[in-house]
Amino acid sequence: MKILLVAMSDSIHTARWLAQLMGQGWEIHLFSSNNSGSTSSELRNITVHHLFHSGRAGVDRSVRIKGISLFSDFVVFCCSKIIARFFPSLLAARLARLVKKLKPDIIHSLEIQYAGYLTLAAKNWFTGVFPPWIATNWGSDIYLFGRLAAHKEKIRDVLAHADYYSCECQRDVNLAKSNGFVGKVLPVFPNAGGFDLVEAETFRSKSMVSERRVILVKGYQTWAGRALVALRALERSADLLDGYTVAVYSATPDVEIAAELFQHSTGIPVVIIPKETPHKDMLLWHGKARISVGISISDAISTSLLEALVMGSFPVQSWTACADEWIDDGVNGLLVPPEDPDVIEKALRRALTDDHLVDTAAQYNLILAREQLDQKLLKEKAIDFYNTVLNTSN
Repeated sequence: MKILLVAMSDSIHTARWLAQLMGQGWEIHLFSSNNSGSTSSELRNITVHHLFHSGRAGVDRSVRIKGISLFSDFVVFCCSKIIARFFPSLLAARLARLVKKLKPDIIHSLEIQYAGYLTLAAKNWFTGVFPPWIATNWGSDIYLFGRLAAHKEKIRDVLAHADYYSCECQRDVNLAKSNGFVGKVLPVFPNAGGFDLVEAETFRSKSMVSERRVILVKGYQTWAGRALVALRALERSADLLDGYTVAVYSATPDVEIAAELFQHSTGIPVVIIPKETPHKDMLLWHGKARISVGISISDAISTSLLEALVMGSFPVQSWTACADEWIDDGVNGLLVPPEDPDVIEKALRRALTDDHLVDTAAQYNLILAREQLDQKLLKEKAIDFYNTVLNTSN
């Protein structure tokens, strides 16, 4: 089977999805949807197609890179901006030519706002029969952007032309259908792949979850992330945090400042986890945390929520991340609104004082992880995903 993926070539989520396909003898190509010129160091045994790229530094030797090498991230960035400004159709035309040359059995766009729009533009350039097209929804692609005037019609156009649709949430299946998708919906499961549960067990603290003294906070404060609201709720819960450490990961600059001020005002120590921390180290953090807090106005199934489930940390998660498809509120986690520190504070106070709740939730979530997040299980689903498309398209 020959598969052409259109996706962000520098994304760890792209790399984790593709890792599930290794060992099948398939010919896999990746066309960079965001024209960044960068290639993830996690990619293996694949051909990556760029317009321009900045060389092979840090890229695995099994990865083949196509495109014009400029050997400078800055020059690649400038060229990409020039192309976007003066030749906005070039990327789509190049993708259409690559489809014509490769003749892939399947074309698969991972994410909509870059990859989906680009694949649709390439299909409009294309002459002849376009390959079966899978459009995969990431994060907020429909749930948030589908409500914005600048994106609504574009999303409907992508869904009208895609043959297959995949996503992480049943919520988004319903939204895709309400936005005009009439093709085949593929099985719903996490885009980032599963976990090696045997290895993950070695990263978990051997003590009861109620004995752990780390609060882990997702540090995004962006168009979607609301880490500042989480920190405000923690500050209001400071009377319960004696002996705890607050650890913040993926912190944006304003969150780093807020975290330092939080430490100054409360006396509670704060650790800023470096942005390039390896995935295994992040599992270690979840494995020694009593509570993992993730607050945003929009997401699909948050990878950090799944990491918390696997590692036993009690999730306090905004309900906007389709977390209700994994969490029974008050049983194996607490669901909160993303912009209400009062409600988040109440959830934190409950999770900090109810030892029975966090201990029983960890047992519940471990069973859930074994049933739905095992690496081997999700690898099989990903492989079946493409075989299903190939068999139904012939």
